[in-house]
Amino acid sequence: MFHVKQPPLIRHATMADAQRIGALARAAYAKYVLRIGREPPPMVADFVGFIARDVVVVIEEEGELRGFLIAWPEADAYLVDNVAIDPPAQGRGLGRRLFEHAVHEARRSGLSALRLYTNAAMTENLAMYCRIGFVETHRVMENGSNRVYMRWDLL
Repeated sequence: MFHVKQPPLIRHATMADAQRIGALARAAYAKYVLRIGREPPPMVADFVGFIARDVVVVIEEEGELRGFLIAWPEADAYLVDNVAIDPPAQGRGLGRRLFEHAVHEARRSGLSALRLYTNAAMTENLAMYCRIGFVETHRVMENGSNRVYMRWDLL
């Protein structure tokens, strides 16, 4: 008998996921600590608080939590606050699936764009966001971070 691989599952995060989400964030953002000179905010976010607000979804593959997305609707766009995939699971389309989920939620909320920001030193993320459709709107120094704001118009 052979094993049929199940497609990744996206579901709302529960409090039981908080510790794993924190560990995923630490693993995914660790490569930026030296580059930025400190732990980036997405690495040390209040994951319990975000889960309590019901703005976190996770993606599971073969029953293992591989990534998460923290996002919510705002007045002009659906804000992607934090997204991370476990480094060993990167490159398998899980992040793209989370962004597809965000697009679906934006449209469900009557919004025609996604918005996010990232640190300018996270050049790999900037390139990836551009590949999937985001365009840079502006840069600003905020809370000690050189932030790049991006928008993806879904029309």
